[in-house]
Formats: sequence, C-alpha cells, structure tokens
Amino acid sequence: MTKAIRFHRFGGPEVLQCDDIEVPPPGAGEVRIRHAACGLNFIDTYQRSGLYPVPLPAIVGNDAAGTVEAIGAGVSDFKPGDRVAYAMGLGAACEVRNMDAARVVALPDDIAFEQAAAMMLRGMTVQYLIRRTYRVQPGDVVLLHAAAGGVGLIACQWLRALGAVVIGTAGSDEKCALALRHGAHHCINYQTQDFTRAVRELTDGKGVAVVYDSVGQRTFAGSLDC
Repeated sequence: MTKAIRFHRFGGPEVLQCDDIEVPPPGAGEVRIRHAACGLNFIDTYQRSGLYPVPLPAIVGNDAAGTVEAIGAGVSDFKPGDRVAYAMGLGAACEVRNMDAARVVALPDDIAFEQAAAMMLRGMTVQYLIRRTYRVQPGDVVLLHAAAGGVGLIACQWLRALGAVVIGTAGSDEKCALALRHGAHHCINYQTQDFTRAVRELTDGKGVAVVYDSVGQRTFAGSLDC
C-alpha cells in the first residue's frame, strides 16, 4: 500500500483526501518511481475543480521527481536507482507510482528533486515557445512579459544562451532585479513605466522580433505595438 492525495468528486480543496492505494508491479514499458518531490501547478486546481474534467477517482498532481524502484518488460533506458523526473502525468501526488518510461527523463545529480519537480512543466513551456512557436535566432530582440516568474526565469536564461537580446517586464523593481540576474539584458517595471515606449526607445524604434505575453488583457494591445 502507498499514500496518495485523491479526490472522488469535483470541488474545492476540501474534496482532497489522503487514501491508501495499491500499486501493482510495473507493466511493459513502465517504470516504478518512488517520489521525492511533487510539483504544484494551476492545472492541478483546474482538474480538481472539474474545470478540466478527469476520470474519478483521481490522484491530484501532474509533475514529480524521484528514484526508479523497478522496471517493466522492455525498458532499457532506466534501471533501479536512477534519478528521474516527468511532467503532465496525472496522478503525481503519491508516494509511489508506475509511469510510462517514454514520459520520463533522467535527472542529473546536480539538480535537486524539488527543483526538478518544480521546473519540468515550466521548462517544457519555454521549449515550445522559443523553439517551436517562434524559433528564436541569435541576435533576435525578444520581449518577455512576466520575466521574473517560473517560466520567465527559465526563458531569460535560455534566450540569452541562444544569443537573443532579452527585454523583460515585471511588476516591481525587485522582480526586475531578479530577471536581470537570470539573464535579461533589460527589464521594465510596467507598474511605473510605459513598456511600449520603453521598448521603442531600447530598440531605436525598430521593435522586437517576438513578444511572449502570458499576462493577457492588460498587455495585449501594447505587445502588438512592440
């Protein structure tokens, strides 16, 4: 038996309960993982509330990191004792679970379990934004809203490593300082500055190659003007 945080009906946090569940041996193509840390994301609340319906009963959580305890038939990329992490696998808030090995990644020794569980979904988000939605090239000038958030801090570092010029925005001077420490070349406090005007000044009126805007209504029109 193992412990899991599960909900049997949709609702607020009060529907969550700690249950004992059975975890069978890993099937073909699966690894059995003992979790050391589980991530927490907004999508977890959407699934629990029923905004994004999932089959019930359901174990909350989608991201985690831990150690492989056993492998199923056909698994060759992992062995017991390996440190691993994954994202977007409903049922993460438990002590032990089986997971499709194809959804699991090896975890370097210098990345803590807590760090891995927190960064998997955010890292995947950055990857599709800067390598698929618009493939950033060296020399591109990029405007990144919410540069001091979880996605933003990864994006700042990755964009700088790609050779882009990163103009971030954030809601306070403290957050701007954090973004600058993580790779942004410039950071605009949109509470005290007109970010559109500031971007035009920083780019000599040319604007940017792409805007990554996770804020929405408040920034959408200004983002288009950049």
